[in-house]
Amino acid sequence: MLQTLYDHFWWERLWLPVNLTWADLEDRDGRVYAKASDLYITLPLALLFLIIRYFFELYVATPLAALLNVKEKTRLRAPLNPTLEHFYLTSGKQPKQAEVELLSRQSGLSGRQVERWFRRRRNQDRPSLLKKFREASWRFTFYLIAFIAGMAVIVDSVIPSQYWYYMIELSFYWSLLFSIASDVKRKSAKMFNYAGWKNTCNNIFIVFAIVFIITRLVILPFWILHCTLVYPLELYPAFFGYYFFNFMMGVLQLLHIFWAYLILRMAHKFITGKLVEDERSDREETESSEGEEAAAGGGAKSRPLANGHPILNNNHRKND
Repeated sequence: MLQTLYDHFWWERLWLPVNLTWADLEDRDGRVYAKASDLYITLPLALLFLIIRYFFELYVATPLAALLNVKEKTRLRAPLNPTLEHFYLTSGKQPKQAEVELLSRQSGLSGRQVERWFRRRRNQDRPSLLKKFREASWRFTFYLIAFIAGMAVIVDSVIPSQYWYYMIELSFYWSLLFSIASDVKRKSAKMFNYAGWKNTCNNIFIVFAIVFIITRLVILPFWILHCTLVYPLELYPAFFGYYFFNFMMGVLQLLHIFWAYLILRMAHKFITGKLVEDERSDREETESSEGEEAAAGGGAKSRPLANGHPILNNNHRKND
């Protein structure tokens, strides 16, 4: 059964042009061809990357965070409450107003106390600033080294160097896949943002936007895609592999157009002064002091609530 599936998957007419077989791609006369077995090395390299990352975050990123004065905010922990904890784990992290009132009766707490408990509990689950900085530092370091190595590989077009460049890249992404469950969401190389270097972040964003537009919307479609679409047909008639890989390249190009739209939209907000902070940032909910609540009197409590937040006249929610 497995052998039959294997034979069908590697059928020559799927992946190779007419009059070309896998035997033609065997190593001979000093020529070395790529093989699927070459990818096996990426799995042990991915495990090696996880080990290197652990020691990097411990002995490089953590001292660097202290040097850059990356400080962690003090978080108030939600007090132990089985009723609220059960709802938090099974029903949702942001109860609606009707659910807040029900939980208030079940737990013996006021509605304000229930809302505060859920804010603190959500903050407990958010990754610490130090954790985000260490992970961003690891990615920033690898991407920087990979960029420099990629430029060197382009200049030095020796086959072994290209082979190891792609194997190391693939191994790195395997390692990210293995650690995706514990990694912080929605962050890339934002270490300077976590360190409070706003001007550096802005300058890097400008450079990134320019490089992305040129490489993804100019070089890729008019050079790379042109090569994969036009040149093969000058040598061989179209076959399944030709359509399959060019279809995947087309999907990638559509994604680049969508990402470019998001980048340009953010750039427009940045230029016009409407972008206050990174729209992808995971902001921590702050606590309201008892004095502020007392000063507010009953005004805040008398206003309608949406998910535990008083709705102001300008349609913005108050940050409790």
